[in-house]
Amino acid sequence: MRYEQTKQLSNREFKRLFGVQRRTFDEMVKVLLDAVSGKQTRGYPNKLGLEDQALVCLQYWREYRTYFHIASDWQISESTVCRIVHWVESTLISSGKFRLGGKKSLLTSSQKPKTAVMDVTESQIERPKHGQKRFYSGKQKRHTLKSQLIIDLATLEIRCVVNGYGRKHDYKLFLDSKIHFHSDTESLEDSGYQGISKLHFNSRLPQKKPRGGKLTKEQKQSNRTLARRRVLIEHINRRLKVFRILGQRYRNRRKRFGLRCHLIAGIYNYELQIG
Repeated sequence: MRYEQTKQLSNREFKRLFGVQRRTFDEMVKVLLDAVSGKQTRGYPNKLGLEDQALVCLQYWREYRTYFHIASDWQISESTVCRIVHWVESTLISSGKFRLGGKKSLLTSSQKPKTAVMDVTESQIERPKHGQKRFYSGKQKRHTLKSQLIIDLATLEIRCVVNGYGRKHDYKLFLDSKIHFHSDTESLEDSGYQGISKLHFNSRLPQKKPRGGKLTKEQKQSNRTLARRRVLIEHINRRLKVFRILGQRYRNRRKRFGLRCHLIAGIYNYELQIG
């Protein structure tokens, strides 16, 4: 579907088809236009306009079909689709428009969240040719890449994303990420972060059943209350995985996975701001 045809779609249909709001798409095109304005390009001009190039990238994220199938729809070559997707991604992330707050925003007094929620989601990958043990997740029983998300519970904004290998434990991923919370920030985690209370005293973890014993009614109620507060990060994971490039088996080179995670999370944050 070309850009001119999308004008006939309602805002809801546009969102369902490409995964972003129309206003977000317009901002993406504006960033691409700023990147090419005033620059002289060599060689044969691109067959597609900037709007269509942005649609190609969104279609690739949203549907995650092969370059061959997308190229057949747009009547261009596979290599052209690959160049368009990479150029759009690099231009959007370098513009700073869709960047995350990062680690520093968790410690800055004016930006620190009152309550932060941390969780890890996994994306399946194809079995690597070398170093398979690094990527094998015992929990998922497959080869994966992990993405650790930290959100602000009040605004539901994603503050930080850290990527790691599937074999690495959630708590070890947190330690290696060098992330620190402000002492006033309450952090909510699941049982995969046992030991974090030694580093951050204002952390909340579910209480584990003692060996050979049972949890009391008060402890069970406390765990349920914590789960109700933490469940919002699961909804955010679902919204990110609307883009099937994160939700389905990842076929591309792994070195670009982190860039795409950060960019899609930044687009999610941007849509929170515009409402």
